[in-house]
Amino acid sequence: MTLPIQVLSPLDGRYQAVVSPLGEYLSEAGLNRARVTVEVEWLIYLTNHSMFGTSPLSADNVSALRALVTDFGQAEIDELARLEATTRHDVKAVEYLVRAKLSELGLDHIAELTHFACTSEDINNLSYALIVRDATKNIWLPAFKAVIARLRELSVQYRDEAMLAKTHGQPATPTTMGKELAVFVYRLERIQKQIEGSEFLGKFSGATGTFSAHLAAEPNANWPEISEEFVTSLGLTWNPLTTQIESHDWQAELYTRISHANRVIHNLATDIWTYISMGYFRQIPQAGATGSSTMPHKINPIRFENAEANLELSSAVLDSLSATLVTSRLQRDLTDSTTQRNVGVGYGHSLLALDNIRRGLSEIDLDSDALAHDLDTNWEILGEAIQTVIRAEVAAGRSTISDPYALLKELTRGKRIGRDDLIAFVSGLEIGDAAKARLLELTPAGYVGLASDLVDYLT
Repeated sequence: MTLPIQVLSPLDGRYQAVVSPLGEYLSEAGLNRARVTVEVEWLIYLTNHSMFGTSPLSADNVSALRALVTDFGQAEIDELARLEATTRHDVKAVEYLVRAKLSELGLDHIAELTHFACTSEDINNLSYALIVRDATKNIWLPAFKAVIARLRELSVQYRDEAMLAKTHGQPATPTTMGKELAVFVYRLERIQKQIEGSEFLGKFSGATGTFSAHLAAEPNANWPEISEEFVTSLGLTWNPLTTQIESHDWQAELYTRISHANRVIHNLATDIWTYISMGYFRQIPQAGATGSSTMPHKINPIRFENAEANLELSSAVLDSLSATLVTSRLQRDLTDSTTQRNVGVGYGHSLLALDNIRRGLSEIDLDSDALAHDLDTNWEILGEAIQTVIRAEVAAGRSTISDPYALLKELTRGKRIGRDDLIAFVSGLEIGDAAKARLLELTPAGYVGLASDLVDYLT
């Protein structure tokens, strides 16, 4: 016995509850609703400007036409599927749906203005710009900002929590956990600003971007001006120079930025996972959760592991879109048609990862004792401070020590030394009294420089 028809993507199955808000925009239904929007608004624009002897529609008729968008639901989805089964053309099905609405309203006399002088790509490119813009601003960006907001809270909370840095995985000059998290906040907020500043371009200029049919129908109209006015009325940026298609450069730019964001968050996920492994963060047990099917004690960092995988999948899709959408053979080929239908897949995996990261950051707690223990067992990291102070004393004429770096290298490299060893060594140094006093007071936990203050550079 075979299974009933099943979804193939986990985004539409296991993870559907998390990513479903994207379906409002980046689904086939969302795309078709946007197509209806463009077709309806073009009709209203043409009649409002009394093109080809028409008169502006009544307010009631305009409202009724726009209701085809605001009330778009299962009935329209089913009707479009029925129409496309005959037309074998998705945009033509939308045109017929709008024409049927005109007939219902007694507006058959303007039916020929439906899809007037449009190539399918005039409708499609504007529709994609609308749905990607709205999905980005209404769904993806709020999830992205929620992660940044949580990171910012933790940065401030842990700004004074000294910890041993691990450059190359080895003990290094201490920092604070708050400052390290602030680095990610700063990186992500820069990308956020870039994404918020994205342009969403649209073209509306016919079969090869030349307004040829438009001019044949009405030679005296300023069609570029009309096109710009219509495109910008949708809240988009007009692209005056195109082939049959809008060149998709804005999409490549946007998807590259989101992929960049994915990779920075991936870096965050691996760092937090490592801090958990080192014992710097404790995971807060979640009621009813099971970490291992055989080891009852385990709490696995699954939020961060899940995020890693989904960020990689998202970037793989978005990188592919960025690379391929900018190429079209001569004036048009159809490769972008099926490719763009995967925008929601790229966004979906990213959104799922953002949800996991946000939850994961709320399910960890800093173990200050673990941080303190690590610092207290690595006094050798103060070798940097000691050799730097000696060099400053030599430069100031208060010491004649030769090659301070080599001196400290001999004392500390590959060795574990303790507080008493450092005190004895510093006490015997030929340096000024003030410098010696500073070094004798220094501890690994106190050797964090301006780490706490640097958190204030977050805007």
